[in-house]
Amino acid sequence: MTLQQLKYILAIVNCGSISEAAKQLYISQPSLSNAVKEIEEEFGIEIFVRSPKGIALTNEGIEFLAYARQVVEQAELMEQRYLNKRPSRKLCSISTQHYAFAVQAFVALMKTLGENEYECTLRETRTHEIIEDVRNLRSEIGILYLSEFNRKVITKLLRDHDLKFHPLFTAKPHVFISVHHPLAQREMLEMDELDEYPCLVFEQGEYNSFYFAEEILSTRSYRKKILVSDRATLFNLLIGLNGYTISSGVLNQDVYGGLIKPVRLKTDEDMLIGYITNQKTSLSRLGQLYVEKLKEVVARAGHELLS
Repeated sequence: MTLQQLKYILAIVNCGSISEAAKQLYISQPSLSNAVKEIEEEFGIEIFVRSPKGIALTNEGIEFLAYARQVVEQAELMEQRYLNKRPSRKLCSISTQHYAFAVQAFVALMKTLGENEYECTLRETRTHEIIEDVRNLRSEIGILYLSEFNRKVITKLLRDHDLKFHPLFTAKPHVFISVHHPLAQREMLEMDELDEYPCLVFEQGEYNSFYFAEEILSTRSYRKKILVSDRATLFNLLIGLNGYTISSGVLNQDVYGGLIKPVRLKTDEDMLIGYITNQKTSLSRLGQLYVEKLKEVVARAGHELLS
């Protein structure tokens, strides 16, 4: 085993595929595949499972990756200390449901990096993919919510994959609507009052279970419903069609120019918003710093942080 082979493994995980990693490493795909095979044969393990959809870490691979990262990081520290080498590019990857506060925290994180080299990823994606990203260590952190409705299903899924949920804050559900919406001046709304307006929800693809919905009250029957895949489209439709979406109520007005406002939704349900991590590895320094920024953003929004 060589240090370079370990770096190859890390590159494959960060890229999500052998072909993309080979491009970034400027080596041929067969050479990279052979390097992985040599390590697997030397240690008698299977690091990646390959399928038509791509690659994923096996349980053995997840454990191996944790050790590989430690070795590579320690080697880089020695090189910086004794060979005066520049630090390698900082890496960090976050997967999240469509939350503006998650983006705010990411922006704050980037600003702390100054002019140093880095390669960071922020994925606003579907609930099941967030869990899979953290499970396969494609992302260090995943941000999602638990409710009375989805708690048992999501918690079991996390437990089965050795993932841990860290609560951040409890949110009272709000609806996001345009400031020009006919109901924009109300302090609280009931669901029945919104029936004549289109409800905008994030589609969940092949895992379109009620339990994976990003919005509470997912089992309710809506007269008008539009499924979207990204936050920009959702807010454009929200403004253009007098639509609404159900969320946490934490909204960065600077991003949306004051065109959207949160209005409290009358319901007994709460949203416990938090982040998940893989228990088989520890957060990088950047991962830890992102969590700190996340907490700062939430606290500034007036929410009480949970321990």
